[in-house]
Amino acid sequence: MLIRDKKHFYLGATLAVGFLAVLYYMFTPNFNGTNAFHASDGLFNSISKGSTYYIPQVMEGSKKFNGKEFKSTIFEDKPKFIPYATTILEKNGFSVTMADSGISVSGDLGTLMTRATEDSDAMFKNNGQVVSDKYSMDARQALYIWWLTMKEVKVALDQQKNFPPATFINKNVIKRAVEVGYNYYGIEGQQASERWGIILFSLVFYVVYTMWWGYAIFFMFEGLGLEMTSSRKKAM
Repeated sequence: MLIRDKKHFYLGATLAVGFLAVLYYMFTPNFNGTNAFHASDGLFNSISKGSTYYIPQVMEGSKKFNGKEFKSTIFEDKPKFIPYATTILEKNGFSVTMADSGISVSGDLGTLMTRATEDSDAMFKNNGQVVSDKYSMDARQALYIWWLTMKEVKVALDQQKNFPPATFINKNVIKRAVEVGYNYYGIEGQQASERWGIILFSLVFYVVYTMWWGYAIFFMFEGLGLEMTSSRKKAM
């Protein structure tokens, strides 16, 4: 290897070794029992939790569908989920009967949306035991079945050209309640103002650490005599 500028090459090599040493340390479980990447994810998930709580609005919006009956055949191509969906629906007072393929469910649309949202709210607030005891199954599994069920009902309503409740289910019950409750279950919410110090450090460290690697490569290439120059314009 031809080194033309030892000073800059060894400076870059030193920076690269330091960068890799820090990277190795970040993969060790020295950040409250986990590595730096999982700890960082946990921090920002915890802070973001407070800004994703739209469940009260979803519950309020569900009321406009109270008294509107529906009947749908669902899980026609997902038979393995039928026993779990049947348990959840019947526990909430819905009529469920076996169809040629899938199950036929009927009841009040507003009630269906409200029950799914209530269980999502319990999960969001880390009260998974309430959901688990209610259905005698794992809380996450129960909410996943709710997610599948609401997806199936949404598709069935679309096929019936009953678009207003189908749209509300998709945009609100599924995305703002069930998915949020599932994704944030087990995470303790925090305010950004309470952790501003570590947030600022994380952001500054990210910028500095990225530049650190960039300068390491830059100095090593310079030590090898490699330069980046603009190309000459061809004469017309």
